[in-house]
Amino acid sequence: MVRKVITWIAVILTIIGALNWMLIGIFNFNFVSWVFMGSALWTAIVYIIVGVSGLWMIIYLATRNACKCNCTTCE
Repeated sequence: MVRKVITWIAVILTIIGALNWMLIGIFNFNFVSWVFMGSALWTAIVYIIVGVSGLWMIIYLATRNACKCNCTTCE
């Protein structure tokens, strides 16, 4: 259950990060920096959290089919 919640949070944060990079690439507009009014500290914190979410998604995708016991604990 906890893994499922963390995975959904990671999915949402990864999508936000991807959309931010799309905005930077197309319009040269950094949404995260704009939201935090250019604060380098908060922008860096958000980028670190999004990066950790990306790492979680890599681990999740690599291990999601590792358990073959058909139990609800491993979800």
